[in-house]
Amino acid sequence: MKQILILHGPNLNLLGTREPAVYGRTSLTDIDQGLREAAAQADAELVIRQSNHEGELIDTLHDARQYADGVLINPGALTHYSYALRDAIAAIGLPVVEVHLSNVHAREEFRRHSVTAPVCIGQIAGFGANSYYLALQALLQYLDLSPRAKGN
Repeated sequence: MKQILILHGPNLNLLGTREPAVYGRTSLTDIDQGLREAAAQADAELVIRQSNHEGELIDTLHDARQYADGVLINPGALTHYSYALRDAIAAIGLPVVEVHLSNVHAREEFRRHSVTAPVCIGQIAGFGANSYYLALQALLQYLDLSPRAKGN
């Protein structure tokens, strides 16, 4: 069974009430429940964490080396400036998919640049809560096709 870390960054605990015109009305709890259901159907197990603290996100990524086959991360605003988070993603040696609810490329100029995306296998953005489900599906398919995953 594949083990996937779902890592939600700063302010995502406010989903459903935070700027609903941008991020939608779906709560993080609802997203997590939907991801658990999708993972169960795909014979995968999830570890889900959220933190508003950069260091805690980094520690969680480091710990994932011990159990995870891949990571799905929404770094929130850290996407745009956290080289420490970028370096942690690069260091763990796991496939990581970056996720964003909104289309960051169609928003403010500062949101259009990701320092974390270059060390991820892909980025999915702009589909609201569905971005998470698309990212999970993409990561699981990647793991099925990856020679690294088959060698585990």
